[in-house]
Amino acid sequence: MCRLRPERGGEIPASATFRAEAAGGGNEMARPILSIGLPVYNRGKLLEASLDALLGQSFEEFELIISDNASTDETEAICRAYARRDPRIRYHRNRSNIGAPGNFNRTFELSSTKYFKWATSDDLCGPTFLERALEVLEQDSTVVLCYAKTTLIGEDGSPLEDYEDRLHLVEASASERFLRLMTTIGLCHQHQGVIRSDALRQTGMLKSHFRSDLNLLAELTLYGKFYELPQRLFLRRLHPDASSWVRTDVARQMAFYDPGDVHHIVCHCFREHAAYLDAIRRAPIGLGEKVILYRFVLRRLIQNRDHLGRELRQRVGSWRAALLGARGGRGLAS
Repeated sequence: MCRLRPERGGEIPASATFRAEAAGGGNEMARPILSIGLPVYNRGKLLEASLDALLGQSFEEFELIISDNASTDETEAICRAYARRDPRIRYHRNRSNIGAPGNFNRTFELSSTKYFKWATSDDLCGPTFLERALEVLEQDSTVVLCYAKTTLIGEDGSPLEDYEDRLHLVEASASERFLRLMTTIGLCHQHQGVIRSDALRQTGMLKSHFRSDLNLLAELTLYGKFYELPQRLFLRRLHPDASSWVRTDVARQMAFYDPGDVHHIVCHCFREHAAYLDAIRRAPIGLGEKVILYRFVLRRLIQNRDHLGRELRQRVGSWRAALLGARGGRGLAS
């Protein structure tokens, strides 16, 4: 069984569990320090490979929280079968599809451990991913997120190319980390690393607007460093059913973020930048660093003024159409 080295000398078991006395008795109960959140929706075709990769980790003592977003294919049956075989799995099923961001957040809400990791039903992790990431986090309390180098794979799992994230953000300055992430990031999947739950809990989490995953990563840089493992232990699958396959297809993206248009999310660019400003306002950093970041976000707003203008015109148009429809309805009723 693997063992992790703690921050100050000694050795802790690879189970990385802490002991707590049961209420009303002296029995000791072990509770894992890591939860893995796996949001799923109609991924029966790829789900088993993802589950096998997670359950086959060299670091074994974690809880796996699956939140099923009301799947209509064989996803539920697969999850329940795995849960019967492995006591580390907790299966939760939503009554209706709450959208991907809401389902990601739900898995974290169901956790209570020191560390948290999101996983997806199509991407894979190498067998020592958790072991190596936890070792980094236990050794250095300034690291808030630890992720691994990436290999892109095809739908059949065959390797396509090695991908460079270049987000080893170990600068002491929060503003430097934020700016470097915003000017460097390409593919956005680093939130599938292992994260300190206390830091994640202070963020605005994922929202229903486009690019809210980037909002979350940027906000996390304000709470600590990002550490990139040099081993290629994250396998990102590129396939036509992935939400990121066609980013320019607005209808497809809305089906992912807000199925059924329940929340009527509009003005995505505006909401993205408003989220940056709110994250900076709440961050535990000095005024000088906040001013630097406010200026950066305001410059981005100016650079995106054409996009913001289109969103505003679309919003005004929808309000006008709704108002005219309401007046027409009253006219017919009278």
